Amino acid sequence: MSTPLINRVAVVTGASSGIGAATARALSAAGARVALVARTPAALAEVAVTLSGAALELPADVSDDDQVTAAFDRVEATWGVPDLVVTSAGVSRPAALDELTPDLWRHTVDVNLSGTFYVAREAGLRMRRAVVTGDIVTIGSELSVIGMASYVAYCASKAGVLGLTRALAAELAPGVRVNAVCPGPVDTPMLAAEFEADGDARKAHEETIARVPLKRLATAEEVAAAVMYLVAPTTYATGMALNLDGGTTCV
Repeated sequence: MSTPLINRVAVVTGASSGIGAATARALSAAGARVALVARTPAALAEVAVTLSGAALELPADVSDDDQVTAAFDRVEATWGVPDLVVTSAGVSRPAALDELTPDLWRHTVDVNLSGTFYVAREAGLRMRRAVVTGDIVTIGSELSVIGMASYVAYCASKAGVLGLTRALAAELAPGVRVNAVCPGPVDTPMLAAEFEADGDARKAHEETIARVPLKRLATAEEVAAAVMYLVAPTTYATGMALNLDGGTTCV
């Protein structure tokens, strides 16, 4: 088995399920040591045993900058400065404008945008201080670049992630590459929960794939493969948004 990421130290947030878990498995299979970050210890443990290499379980809330710092401190104390970071933690709770409370707005932005900033800032500063070349991959969305009714907070937070990615790419070059993967709808527990909350899960699923030119959901493994492309040693990319949306943003 090819191990192009041997000796690399990775941190994956949102690693307890979906895109984060799939990405952690892909990185581990490629030889990286992987620190798993999410809020639920039991879910982290379930993912850790599926990895093919060394894993470190770090229960933490990315919307709390002190918890983010503590998680990175532990990774560095265990394996050294992480040189590959994927910010996959995110939340999505659709709400029409008259139902979008300030609390829901703050929660969405705190996790999706501020959480991405806290993790990327911690990673970038540590890599730069240690003169380590590395990669940061953020997880944006098709809604980083297009709007959708009932997703005001989510669209705003994910558009912010894309702006953050580009600015960090400029600031952290040449030693650290910063790129984004912007998926369309992905078959994950989070999306399944959205479908259930809609009241008619089958109808919500059908309406979602109807607007995707490829007429299906992406898999978490396909998103992980996009991350793997961006962190490959031969990738000449930074500040890039890799659209993985089944063609949604091109029509």
